[in-house]
Amino acid sequence: MKEYAYELKMKVRDYECDLEGIVNNANYQHYMEHTRHEFLLQAGISFAEMLEQDIVSVVARIEIAYKTPLRSRDEFLSCLNVKQEGIRYVFHQDIYRASDMKLAARGKVDVVCLVGGKLSRCPELEEKLGLPPTLP
Repeated sequence: MKEYAYELKMKVRDYECDLEGIVNNANYQHYMEHTRHEFLLQAGISFAEMLEQDIVSVVARIEIAYKTPLRSRDEFLSCLNVKQEGIRYVFHQDIYRASDMKLAARGKVDVVCLVGGKLSRCPELEEKLGLPPTLP
């Protein structure tokens, strides 16, 4: 397993599984979103505070590759790294089944910010995430 900026352990709940007994594909997106939110909280980033400053972060694109299915009560590790590409904040996210550390899903999530209603870089976010400064 490679190194990550953040890791979160979770467990599959029965209602997240489909008739085949495996996690429904849409739930992986929920797992990844929850991981991003927890990561941002530990970095001191509050969506409510950002909104008060007229900063709104939104998902622009998501790609998920499903590798090994998770099943009810499986524990798993949801991991991420983030980097900046222009005005996009790109989250590379992997989910591993804890019992054998097999890759269950791999995602790439592009997030952009609207600052004052305009698509823009967000220096406040970059600072809290420890991202290196980029040219405007």
